[in-house]
Amino acid sequence: MSDEDHHLATGSIGAIESFVMAIGGTAPAFSIAVASAAIIGDVGTLSIASIIYCGIIMFGLVIAFSNLNKVNPNAGASYTWVSTIFSPFLGFVAGWSMLLSSAIFMVAATVPAATSTLMIFASDYANDTFAVTFVGAFWLSLITFVVIKGTKFAYLLQLIMLIAEIIIITVIVIASLTIFFNQPMHTPELGWLSPFSFSLKSFASSATTALFFYWGWDVTMSLGEETRKGKAEIGALYSITGLILFFSLMIFVVLITLTDEEIFRSNSNILFALAEKIFPSPWSYIAIICTMLSTIGTIEGQILQFSRCVFAMSRDNILPHYLSVIHSKWQTPWAATLVMWALGIIFLFCSSFLPSVNAILKASISAIGLQICLYMSMTAIASAWHYRHKIYKNMSSAVYYVLWPLFGALSMIAIGVVSLLSTDLNATLLGLGGIAIGVMIYVVRNRLSLSSS
Repeated sequence: MSDEDHHLATGSIGAIESFVMAIGGTAPAFSIAVASAAIIGDVGTLSIASIIYCGIIMFGLVIAFSNLNKVNPNAGASYTWVSTIFSPFLGFVAGWSMLLSSAIFMVAATVPAATSTLMIFASDYANDTFAVTFVGAFWLSLITFVVIKGTKFAYLLQLIMLIAEIIIITVIVIASLTIFFNQPMHTPELGWLSPFSFSLKSFASSATTALFFYWGWDVTMSLGEETRKGKAEIGALYSITGLILFFSLMIFVVLITLTDEEIFRSNSNILFALAEKIFPSPWSYIAIICTMLSTIGTIEGQILQFSRCVFAMSRDNILPHYLSVIHSKWQTPWAATLVMWALGIIFLFCSSFLPSVNAILKASISAIGLQICLYMSMTAIASAWHYRHKIYKNMSSAVYYVLWPLFGALSMIAIGVVSLLSTDLNATLLGLGGIAIGVMIYVVRNRLSLSSS
């Protein structure tokens, strides 16, 4: 193994693998389980419309990332593209925001994985904060080892988990529609899909949660150097199309199956509430297994994304040089991956001092909204600027390369501002404070570089 070897395993995965990694990265079952009650609590039966319209916004961001990946597939993704198109400082801010959101999300994701595991094997400890923390640390360590073994190995694990997840969800959906379609708890009507049923405030309040459903697909872009040319874009575009349909269907199933009271009581485990109403115990525990597998999948995606960005920053001498070291056999950035593991463990054990499991989950998800909006909007603006000459070519080129990505970026900025104003003080301080720390690190590093030269 040589410190000068900075080449990842080129061409390890193709379009199908990219599609699987994008779907797994968003954690469909996990998103439904932890976020459905929140979005329905915000806008009720308009949740499906919110999912669809925010999916259209997210599609603009997928297009922006894909367009940039065509010209420069890079492990740094947002960091590299924004640095190249605008400035190294703005690129660092975009990359740092992505890193911060991934690190904090380790807490949000490992908690449900641990809780689900304990519900299956030791249900008495499922709400014990310290038990959840230790089981979460176990899962985080195991997945880190899988990621270090290589992208192909990580894909195979993701595929197995995703197939099991799809089978379980299909069973739940078919059973729910069979039982409740003719006697729904909420009677379907066209008004559920009307954009005119929203007020500006109600749409904004649901948009942060709706966009959280989709977050995670961009792991495909971080694997650009390890993906065969042109295949990452295909995987990303098909995945977001499938996710819009999937999330819309699942919210519909929740609304026709559960009453408002049942949705409220389900809190962060609505998939289990669905299964409990449909299947007798212990068969309802298939939903717990589904949530656990989905959560493990998204943890894997976040570790992959984090480690690739750290690797790219180190390769560019923004972060310490040793973080760009590649494993001689597996061709993975093992040092950067271990940093992700260490930060995840630290955040996880720090969070164990919060009073409850639900408090950990809520604080973590609230804190990352600002970082997600920041790095994604910066990337989409960079893409629109890079392709600005396309606006004069023809209407389809103008929409695809400039207008839709720009619409996505401006929407994310607006949602980020609303998120900043509506979240609690602790989450706001964590979100803004994390970005401020990154800016200070960049400034100090530049001053040290100047003084040493």
